[in-house]
Amino acid sequence: MADTRIVLVRHGQANAFTEQFVAGHNSCTGLSALGKQQAAALRDRLARTRELGQVDVLYASLMERAAETARIIAPALGNLPVAQDCGVCEIHPGEEVDGMAWEEFREKYPWGVGVTDPYQRWSPGGESWAEFSTRTGTRLTELANEHAGQTIVIACHGGVVESSMITFGRMPMRRPFNMQAENTSLTEWTRAPDATEWFLARYNDAAHLHNL
Repeated sequence: MADTRIVLVRHGQANAFTEQFVAGHNSCTGLSALGKQQAAALRDRLARTRELGQVDVLYASLMERAAETARIIAPALGNLPVAQDCGVCEIHPGEEVDGMAWEEFREKYPWGVGVTDPYQRWSPGGESWAEFSTRTGTRLTELANEHAGQTIVIACHGGVVESSMITFGRMPMRRPFNMQAENTSLTEWTRAPDATEWFLARYNDAAHLHNL
């Protein structure tokens, strides 16, 4: 059996970033113009280099910024269908703040900005970092087992990339605030057949953004 490979692709720049609002399931409107260029640059790189070899499955979160990224890069991955999965969504903000302007959020919930306690929810009805990491870590583990010996590409979020360090890298249950994956960067984990440990093959590989 071949190695199991999980390639996490952070989505391109989102409209939510440029327009400064909290984007959950209900309000995410996808990629900005720059975000689409970033995703296209990654697509062109992967088509040119074929560095991922044969990709077996392509997943994306339910949030449009990740799904749109997956659709843009799919032609470089054999036009695989995009399987959307809430297990790899960004931290759920809760319906009360979904779509709220960041300025309003900071005014209403100042305690939620930069929260460091992994068990404290950062907004009403939203997830804590511990809940988010458990959800995403469980799903990443399930996907690795379901597709053992295959290459799995997942268009997801910076938080999922960070939580993979807890799941596969065995880091403590706390958010590594000094980490920041670039938009459309690649983070790749590999596991040899019958092995229990994961190997971090690359993190935050965004070479295709050099000219952007």
